[in-house]
Amino acid sequence: RRANSDDDDDDLEEEEDDDDDEEEEERDSDDELYDGMNDTSDEDDDERFRRGPRLPLQGVGSRLAYSLNSGLSRLVSMGGPPPKLSHDHATQYAYVRQSLLLWREVQRNMYRLWSDADADLLVSTNGSYQLWNTGQGLNRVQACPRVAASMRRHLAKAQRESGQHWVGLSVVHLGDRDVPNALIFIDKYAQVPRILAPIVAVLDAVPKLCKSNKALKAYVRDKWGGPRELHLAILADFFKRAFDGDGDDGGSCIDGRLTSAWNWCSKIAKKDYYNIFSMAGFQGWDGSYREE
Repeated sequence: RRANSDDDDDDLEEEEDDDDDEEEEERDSDDELYDGMNDTSDEDDDERFRRGPRLPLQGVGSRLAYSLNSGLSRLVSMGGPPPKLSHDHATQYAYVRQSLLLWREVQRNMYRLWSDADADLLVSTNGSYQLWNTGQGLNRVQACPRVAASMRRHLAKAQRESGQHWVGLSVVHLGDRDVPNALIFIDKYAQVPRILAPIVAVLDAVPKLCKSNKALKAYVRDKWGGPRELHLAILADFFKRAFDGDGDDGGSCIDGRLTSAWNWCSKIAKKDYYNIFSMAGFQGWDGSYREE
């Protein structure tokens, strides 16, 4: 009897172990499904923001060709202090176009770059880092091997797509004083739509504002010659001054292009067309915009 009882106990323990394993597998499966749904939702939201039908990069990039085709020689002949980068018209056009191509490639792969950045921060270097005073306070300086490898691929693709000699440097700053770690890299490139979306919104709003307000239409005509000329004035300033190598740690390197654009953003309130931005609903690069 004791032998039969022991056998029954063993069978019962095995059944309980099987039940525990099944419950654990179900929990793991549920967790994976939940995480997958969250990841998909996050990626869908990010895709809609960065790659939707009103993609800021598409809106600005299409207007670059429009500006060139309109004979916008003032792209390099505008007044103001001399830029750090002394390009002629054709070279500046190529430089801006190539920069936008690279930004588009980065935005298309931003979600994967986030994953690479997380891995670099926590896994690739085992979380090790150095604390440096980078000129902007103490920062965690840490190698970014996965982000660096991804950026090299995206840069190579943009260079091939440009179909011409790459203007400027192709140095990607990562894990140094310019871009101390992967988190700062992600934060910098997450700003690209925030820079470009307000510009596209203002350009789209100008014809509507002039059509609905006769006084504003007269003002635009008297100061710039009309809505089209105002468009060209804004675009000429952006395509020249936002890509002139200016700003702290600016230049023609990959990181310096974005630094120059942010430097231009910081001076928007001093532009003679700033009141047009305000009337179009601009409230700041991180602000909201009035809906019509």
